[in-house]
Amino acid sequence: MEPPLLVATALAALGSAAMAGGFFVFSSFVMSGLARLPPSQGIEAMQSINVTAVRPAFMGALFGTALLSAGLLVTAVVTWGQRPAAYLLAGGLLYLLGTIALTIVCHVPRNDRLMALVADSPEAEVYWAQYLRGWTAWNHVRAAAALAAAASFVVAMTFG
Repeated sequence: MEPPLLVATALAALGSAAMAGGFFVFSSFVMSGLARLPPSQGIEAMQSINVTAVRPAFMGALFGTALLSAGLLVTAVVTWGQRPAAYLLAGGLLYLLGTIALTIVCHVPRNDRLMALVADSPEAEVYWAQYLRGWTAWNHVRAAAALAAAASFVVAMTFG
């Protein structure tokens, strides 16, 4: 594997692993902790988390890794037949579909709806129970996909 491709693959692996870790933290105990609070407090806490998540560090890691993954996916198609291509393709698809697409399709709409609610309203309390189940279930998938992408990129480096 040529040095620029090796560096891009290593950065994509690190970015995917970092995102997997962040998602894992939410799936394994943050959401459970929020669920233990009275609904209005859990909602307010998650609303605050959703606001503070949209910061350069998190968004840069999330979407910077997406850009690297897209570039590696294109590289895989162009170099198909070479040893690391299948793993680059798998890593790119896992990250782009399992992390970015799930974020856009499953998490952002739930977060937007939660942000529009008044935390201590009856409607918010009903939605909160649905939100916790759906958001967390899809976040498990998102964490697994990001981890699998990281593993695919690591394997690609070993075959490069």
